Amino acid sequence: MNTPVSRRRFLASSALGSAGLWLLASGRAAEAPAAFGPAGLGLRFENPAIEACHGAAFRNALRNLCEINTVPDRKNDYNRTGLLLDPPGRFIRAGGDYATPWTRDASINSWNAASLLMPAVARNTLWAVCERQANGRLIVQRDNQWWDKVIWAQAAWHHFLVTGDRPFLEQAYEAVAESLAEMRQTRFNARFGLFEGPSVLCDGIAGYPQPPFDPKVASSFILDHPGGDRVMCLSTNCVQFQAHRCAAWMAAELGRPKAEGRLYTKAAAALRRAIHRHFWIPARSTFGYFIHGSGPLAGRLDESQEGMGLAYAILFGVADAAQTRRILQTVHLQPKGIVCVWPHFARFSDERPGRHNVLVWPMASGMWAHAAARAGAIGLFEKELATVAAMANASQGIFYEIYHSVTGQPEGGWQVGRRWTSCIHQTWSATGYLRMVFHGLFGLDFEREGLRLAPSLPRGWAGAQLTRLPYRLMTLDVRLRGEGRRVARCELDGKRQGSARVPAHLTGHHQVVLDLKA
Repeated sequence: MNTPVSRRRFLASSALGSAGLWLLASGRAAEAPAAFGPAGLGLRFENPAIEACHGAAFRNALRNLCEINTVPDRKNDYNRTGLLLDPPGRFIRAGGDYATPWTRDASINSWNAASLLMPAVARNTLWAVCERQANGRLIVQRDNQWWDKVIWAQAAWHHFLVTGDRPFLEQAYEAVAESLAEMRQTRFNARFGLFEGPSVLCDGIAGYPQPPFDPKVASSFILDHPGGDRVMCLSTNCVQFQAHRCAAWMAAELGRPKAEGRLYTKAAAALRRAIHRHFWIPARSTFGYFIHGSGPLAGRLDESQEGMGLAYAILFGVADAAQTRRILQTVHLQPKGIVCVWPHFARFSDERPGRHNVLVWPMASGMWAHAAARAGAIGLFEKELATVAAMANASQGIFYEIYHSVTGQPEGGWQVGRRWTSCIHQTWSATGYLRMVFHGLFGLDFEREGLRLAPSLPRGWAGAQLTRLPYRLMTLDVRLRGEGRRVARCELDGKRQGSARVPAHLTGHHQVVLDLKA
């Protein structure tokens, strides 16, 4: 992340020094949050080596999310909607060095794991990044980073699918509709049929080549560099595509006029066509990173690989089946997995890696791993899952913000002439790992009618089990046996089922057993 002052964020490490970092690393924060995680939730593996690696990583990821970074809104700073519940309004902050929820962090952390594990806290967190307009209508908060805000739509729709919370959905639809209308009015480039704005992850100028990077500008913030506000990025447009689809699904669920939903569906389809037209590179079998929106390179595609953009293209269905297969075959991975942007820009190297360039952000790793699992690439999925777990375990169980792509050590990277900090206890790094476990390994896929399971169990893992997983008004023990992706048999409470699904209306405790074949 970058940290413009206008976002009201701070780097505790820069102010606290080594003593402050020790306090954070040891969990002895000034006000240690209480544990609010689900009682009895556990993860076990049949293979002892897998258990040693992932058992520890899972427990530390839960601690990061549910204890370290779930905090009270004691001063009522984030209840600008009046919708936060459970006074003083517990919410999920962005990390040990970041005191606020921040729009994309709140959305991604809720989507990754919090809506499932702590639905009331996730609900608060989503409302903590919204506000009311002068007319009283809800909207995702306005600030100087507009490009990442509509990912809130995906998080809100997912929250509804997980919880069935219809009152939340009704209010969320208002916020999504208002936000999409504002984005189309202010940030849509009709010539290209794309939305302008930097990439979802790269608010720092280290994430871009020259131009838009201007060496005469001392600021690290992308918008302070000429043309930074005019770029059109793969990840941002994939998120816009999905946000419009979510709006259409919300409208249908709420019984809104059909014409309303059709407008969102039509806009999403047009945006997908524009992404294919402007970003797909047939000769390289992949999508490019961004299109210059101004200056001498206006209209030119930068062909760098954006890890998050490729993940979203697959997860959201922007890439068709053939494109997905080709992306999986041509993607560049560093020794420690997918990186933010590949290759190194001219001013960076392995010795001086750019903060938003060739470094591993576990949040993006989680998205990429999920995309690989969904597309059937179990080997790619396993690599990301194992790498992130190993890096966290080697860091005393702490999930840092960023890691070196070759050594796996915490590394903040270089930007505007100085080396930055890799922030401690980064929430979306932990929930990125939980995403790999829940959505990748166990294949949890939430639908209106219930939970569908499409696991990806790597070869040699023997088996895995989640115990007391909370879902709506029930808890589930989910056991995987065998290996691979094909569900040969599914049992629910000892009775064979026609498909690997758990109905949403069940209550109490239930046992799910899945026999898998490669």
